[in-house]
Amino acid sequence: MSESTAVPTHCPYCALQCGMSLRPTGVPELPAEVVDRNDFPVNRGALCGKGRTAPAVLSSRVRLTEPLVRCPDTGALVPASWEEALAAVADGLRRTRADHGPDAVGVFGGGGLTNEKAYTLGKFARLVLGTSQIDYNGRFCMSSAAAAHGRAFGLDRGMPFPLEDIPKTGCVILVGSNLAETMPPALRYLTELKENGGKLIVIDPRRTRTAEQADLHLAPRPGTDLALALGMLHLVVAEGRVDQEFVATRTSGWEAARAGAMSHWPEQVERITGVPVPRLREAVALFDDAATGMVLTARGPEQQSKGTDTVGAWINLCLATGKAGRPLSGYGCLTGQGNGQGGREHGQKADQLPGYRKLDDPAARAHVAEVWGVDPTSLPGPGRSAYELLDALGGEVKTLLLMGSNPVVSAPHAAHIEGRLRSLDFLAVADVVLSETAALADVVLPVTQWAEETGTMTNLEGRVLLRRRALTPPSGVRSDLEVLHALAGLLGWEKGFPTEPEKVFDELRRASAGGPADYSGISYRRIEEEQGVFWPCPETGVGESDHTGTPRLFLDRFATPDGRARFVPVVHRAAAEETDAEYPVVLTTGRVVSQYQSGAQTRRVDELNAAAPGPFVELHPRVADRLGVAEGERVAVVSRRGRAVAPARITTAIRPDTVFMPFHWAGEGRANTLVNPALDPVSRMPEFKVCAVRLERAVNDA
Repeated sequence: MSESTAVPTHCPYCALQCGMSLRPTGVPELPAEVVDRNDFPVNRGALCGKGRTAPAVLSSRVRLTEPLVRCPDTGALVPASWEEALAAVADGLRRTRADHGPDAVGVFGGGGLTNEKAYTLGKFARLVLGTSQIDYNGRFCMSSAAAAHGRAFGLDRGMPFPLEDIPKTGCVILVGSNLAETMPPALRYLTELKENGGKLIVIDPRRTRTAEQADLHLAPRPGTDLALALGMLHLVVAEGRVDQEFVATRTSGWEAARAGAMSHWPEQVERITGVPVPRLREAVALFDDAATGMVLTARGPEQQSKGTDTVGAWINLCLATGKAGRPLSGYGCLTGQGNGQGGREHGQKADQLPGYRKLDDPAARAHVAEVWGVDPTSLPGPGRSAYELLDALGGEVKTLLLMGSNPVVSAPHAAHIEGRLRSLDFLAVADVVLSETAALADVVLPVTQWAEETGTMTNLEGRVLLRRRALTPPSGVRSDLEVLHALAGLLGWEKGFPTEPEKVFDELRRASAGGPADYSGISYRRIEEEQGVFWPCPETGVGESDHTGTPRLFLDRFATPDGRARFVPVVHRAAAEETDAEYPVVLTTGRVVSQYQSGAQTRRVDELNAAAPGPFVELHPRVADRLGVAEGERVAVVSRRGRAVAPARITTAIRPDTVFMPFHWAGEGRANTLVNPALDPVSRMPEFKVCAVRLERAVNDA
């Protein structure tokens, strides 16, 4: 097959944003085929099964191709014209604002939206609707890491170095990440690390495919990662391993952080985590003896009610050992969603304006208001975080506009949130498929997918990329930018909401200029020529920028006022919900290789469903014996919030006090029915990864 007719673009799924090319086929059932793109440095041609099968969701057989409006007589969603559908949405938004005020209207976005769409959605919420009630599902992704980044370094970019640095470092501690299944093409970086003589430590309560690659696997009890990090830091101090020169010259706050760590002696940490002291000592030696090292976290330690402090403890370990702010060293977060990084940088997060500016900062408000041509006082203040916004639906928030998210499956305490969605006066959803959330809507707007639109994404490295349009969308489908433009016009804003992505990006560049996430020196042309540009990239010259972008942050100074990284003192505390006699087992959740997030798209791909057809409960043989269940028999998992039922998958790869469920499915196997919505006090991240449950045999359940 010739690659000359294929359009270079990027995968629609995770934050790797793997390079691929698409060739149109002209066949409605499968309108494009994937062609390898070996020139993109992140994946170098490698793709997982989700990426290779992504064109299947473009099929007219699975995706939405015309607007749907709920019939008042039958209660069913029925086809409608775009004019009818948009008028109904505009009327619902207008009526709620008039009756209850602007904050009675909520907006909920997604970490898969392009930078242009995320920017426009935030602008639409704050200008057209005048509401403070906007957040997005990226709050459930890496908000704890973002908060810890900000506290320690003064700037949040998931990874302060490119992926290509990982194989060159001396030791990697990977905390709560199963890269082999969540980001398979990235596993090569760990393989190359080991081939180069580097060491890999994996921290996970399950012996995953990733953990099997490790030189050392530590399996702590879910919810105890904070104690584990503190115990390692205690040993660094006790064994005289602190990099005193680095601490003295490039950090502040060490004494308070040191005191916090010294109160967590190794034997106490062993009792809390279940990790033996000799293994703790081995981990410390592997990490500190290496000349360079990195700690990479993912959702395991972050999706906890103490996630910000937990990430902070791992950052403290990096700082104490001098493994930050230096080449081939540092702390990084493995962002999950495709645009989880850019999605929060440009305005769809409750407390932020474009460029990662704070909404309550007068200077930030003035800058963005000038770009938008409005009075800064007209901009609303910060609103509710994602779960708090969803929890307010049907109460203070009467109407919701939702784009690119499926909280019926993805939100914690999911049955409760489904009820909140059902209680709304009006719900409008823009999506590519009829997700479980879209099925509850009063109006469903069919929007374009990645292959049918151009726009930028910011991957887990902070590399701003360009997705290129490869296909003409079906005639009944419009882009999210076109939807917001039309709604703005119907609500009295004739200008300010262009539909051309590059025009939106040029405005985003101006709005971000001078902010922490400065994109002003980035252009579509530069992205194409340079295989992406790392932010911050300010415009420094006349016309287009001569700034080269910033692949590696903090090498000279940290982004704090004094240029020093800040130790933040933390101490271990229990999960919001500990086990007891009634709920004696810990549930943790995660992903499998052949499904993605809420599964709204991947569950429509036959090949992926064949590989991962449904939910399961992973449990240790000792637990299965006590319960009297065999492999494949149905198990009910019960928490204080509800009940989920799925087949048993029995394995010694999980701790006996822990069960695991993937969260991709709706219905009786919906794992997030069980999850505790307790929030981290700083990041407002729900505690997805830890809740107390009991198990019951459910072989004869209907």
